Amino acid sequence: MSAAAGPNRLTLRARVVLLCAVVGGLLAVLAGSAAVVADANRDHIDTVLNQTGPLRADAESLLTALVDQETGVRGYAVSGDAADLVPYRDGVARERQLIDHMVALLGPDDPLRAQIDEVATTSQQWRDTVAEPVIDAVDAEGTAAAQALLTDAARQQFDGLRADVDQLQADILVVRNQVADDARRTSGTLVVLLIIAALVVVAAGIVLMVSLNRLVIGPVTGLAAQVRQVANGEYERDITGVGPPELAALASDVDGMRRKIAADLDEVRDARERVEWVNSQLQKQTEELVRSNRDLEQFAYVASHDLQEPLRKVASFCQLLQRRYAGQLDARADQYIGFAVDGAQRMQRLINDLLAFSRIGRLTSGFTDVDLNKVMADVASQTESTREYVGGELTWSELPVVSGEEPLLTNLLVNLVSNSFKFRQPEVTPKVEVSARRVDGEWEITCRDNGIGIEAEFADKIFVIFQRLHSKDAYPGTGIGLAIGKKIVEYHGGRIWVDTQVEQGTAISFTLPVTPRQAEAAENDGAPTAATQAVS
Repeated sequence: MSAAAGPNRLTLRARVVLLCAVVGGLLAVLAGSAAVVADANRDHIDTVLNQTGPLRADAESLLTALVDQETGVRGYAVSGDAADLVPYRDGVARERQLIDHMVALLGPDDPLRAQIDEVATTSQQWRDTVAEPVIDAVDAEGTAAAQALLTDAARQQFDGLRADVDQLQADILVVRNQVADDARRTSGTLVVLLIIAALVVVAAGIVLMVSLNRLVIGPVTGLAAQVRQVANGEYERDITGVGPPELAALASDVDGMRRKIAADLDEVRDARERVEWVNSQLQKQTEELVRSNRDLEQFAYVASHDLQEPLRKVASFCQLLQRRYAGQLDARADQYIGFAVDGAQRMQRLINDLLAFSRIGRLTSGFTDVDLNKVMADVASQTESTREYVGGELTWSELPVVSGEEPLLTNLLVNLVSNSFKFRQPEVTPKVEVSARRVDGEWEITCRDNGIGIEAEFADKIFVIFQRLHSKDAYPGTGIGLAIGKKIVEYHGGRIWVDTQVEQGTAISFTLPVTPRQAEAAENDGAPTAATQAVS
C-alpha cells in the first residue's frame, strides 16, 4: 500500500485546496478589478443621468425663458398693456430658478459653471440696458419712446446672449458625449472581465474533472471492483489500492475489514446454527404454550360447568332451610343460613361469569354486519329497569355498522352502560352517552357518564378479572364484567381503555375495525351523521 501511495505524496485534500486557492486568487483579482470598473461605470452613468441630462434640459429651458423675456418686452413696447409683461416677469423668475439648479448640479471648479455664470451676467446686462429702460419708457413717455429704444444694437445684444446659451448647450453636449463614451468603455471592460472570469471557472472545472477522474473515480472504481469480488465470496482475495494517500488508506482499511470478516465467518456460521436450534426450541415451546392455554380454557369451561350442579343443590337447600326454619331458630342461626345462601349465590354468579368469560371466542357463530344503533336499542331495553330505578338517562349518537358477533357486542355495551348507572354520584341524575367517531381505519366507540369516575392509577386494574375497586357491600358485582368486555373487544380485533383526561365522570373507549366496504365508500359517504337518540 505504501508503494502505491509513494508517487502521490500530495494528498487529495491538498490538491483540491491548491486548485481552489489558485482559482480563488484569480477570481478575487478579477472580482476586484470588476468592482473598480463597475464603480467607475456607475459614476459615468450617474453623470449622464443625473448631471448632463438635466443640464441639457435646463439649458433649453433657459433659452426659452430668455426668449419669453425678449418677446414680453417687445410686446409691452408695442401695446403698453401690462398683461404683455407677464411672460417677461415669468421668464425672469424661471431663468433664476434654472440658473440656481444648473449651478447646484456642477462642482465649484467645473468649466461649465463659469459659462453659466457668464450667461447669467450677460442676461442681467441685457435686462439692465435694454429691457428695464424700455419698460420705464413705456411707463413714463409711452410706447413710441419705448420702441425707439429697441434698436439694432439692442437686438444684436440679445443675439449675443442667445449665442452664449447655444454655446453652453454645445459644451454640455460635448461633456455628455465624453461621459457616455467613458461609460461604454467601462461597460466593455466589465464584460471582458466577466468573460475572463467565466473562462477561469470553466478551465478550473475541466482541471477538476480530469483530476477527479484520474485521482478519485478511477481508483474508486478499481477498489469497488475488488470489493464486489470479495462480496461474491472471494474472502481470501487481497485488496490493493492506488491513487492519493486517502484512497490508499481506505483500501487498506477495507482489506483489514475483509480479513476480519473472513476470520469471523466460521463463528458466524456456528452462531447461525445455534440460532436456528434455539428458534426450533422456541417454536416447540410456543406450540406447547398454545396447547397449554387451550387446555386451561377447556379446564375453566369444564370446571365452571361441572360446578354448576353441586352449587345449585347447595344454594337450593340453603334457600329451603332459610324459608322453612326462618324465625324458628335463634338470630345467629338465621344469620349463618343467610351467609350460606349469599355465599352460594355469589359463587353461582362467579361461576356463571367465569363460564361466560371462557366461552368468548370458543363458541362462535361467525362475524356478520352488526348495526350498533340496533344493539343500543337492545341495550336500552335490557337496562330499562335499572335506568328507571336510578332515574337515569341514556343517549347515543348515530353509530356505525361493524363486523362482529351481535350477542357479544350487546353484552359489551350492556356491561358498560350498567356500570355507568351502578357507579353513579349520589343526588345526581345519572347520564350516559354512547358516541362513535372514525379514527384512521378504526371506529372508536366511547361510553361516557357523569358518575364517580376512576382514578388514573386504577385505569388498567379494572380490566383484570375479579379485580374490584370497592367492597361488595358498597357496589354489588363479581368484578369480571370489564374483563369480559376486554376479551370481547380483543376478540373483535380492537382495544379498550379508560380516558383519564375527562374532568368529570368516566369515559371508557374501545375500537372496532372498519369494514372493507366502509373503507372503500369512505371518500363518497363521509363520516356518520351526528343525530342523537335518547331514552330516559
